[in-house]
Amino acid sequence: MSDFSKISAAVESGGIRLDVFVAEKAECTRSHAKTLIEDGNVEVNGVKASKSGLSLKAGDMVDIVNPAPKELNLEPQDIPIEIVWQDDDFAVVNKPQGMVVHPAPGAYDNTLVNALLYKLDSLSGINGVARPGIVHRLDKDTSGLLVVAKNDFAHTSLQKQIAEKSAKRFYYALVDGVVENDIGEIRNFLARSTTDRKKYAVAKEGRLAITLYKVVRRYSAYTLMEYELKTGRTHQIRVHSRYIGHPVVGDKTYGGSDKFNLNGQLLHAYKLILNHPRTGEEMTFTAPLPDYFQNVLNSLKPSN
Repeated sequence: MSDFSKISAAVESGGIRLDVFVAEKAECTRSHAKTLIEDGNVEVNGVKASKSGLSLKAGDMVDIVNPAPKELNLEPQDIPIEIVWQDDDFAVVNKPQGMVVHPAPGAYDNTLVNALLYKLDSLSGINGVARPGIVHRLDKDTSGLLVVAKNDFAHTSLQKQIAEKSAKRFYYALVDGVVENDIGEIRNFLARSTTDRKKYAVAKEGRLAITLYKVVRRYSAYTLMEYELKTGRTHQIRVHSRYIGHPVVGDKTYGGSDKFNLNGQLLHAYKLILNHPRTGEEMTFTAPLPDYFQNVLNSLKPSN
């Protein structure tokens, strides 16, 4: 595995500061983004950037090299995880609620990566030592399907499929209130909240976020929704649910109710459709709702 991660990303809308863009793409603080820029680890359109406050234009290509901590030495851990499917190129796992995907400050063990290092014989190195094999993520308290690359060839293919939206990701969520429209699309820009840097919010500028939704079942005070991600922004479904006035049940960060003694939001990545990176075959994977999610649904009264 390499000792750094490299991220290449196109700017989708103009006016965003370089340090803000780097912080969002590299999932780091603004101060760390500034350090990356000052150390010559960021290029804009092939030229090393020197100013954190550079205003980016739509279509600019930003390349970020984020060196991993040299001292980071992840330990394989025998943590129970469900491997839905695997071959020599990739695996699909069903991540439980409450598990962090990859190591970060404050969580260097008991993550999905620690479990993968124990369970799988190889992982791709494109994302560096901290995130081996990780092609996309789920929030800690979101359960469901994740694809994991076992080699760099598979990683590149799978990452491209997600970026180009040929890979499809579907979620079930129980939301507060009765959603009126049977189907809909939410399309706007997301950016870090100006009042809480750990949260995201709909903004006039930021990263384009598109979510399709469909009502699966209405209850007297809740709605079971199916969401399809057309983009993959941090907290996208959770922010969009709140935006339409129906936050995800159990999501305290974004205003969801919590009347069921939950340990997190009722959001589950239940279906994943992708093409095999080597054969091109379309493959569909599904994961049933976790018991705690199904138990809540069983306790609800159907809508009239």
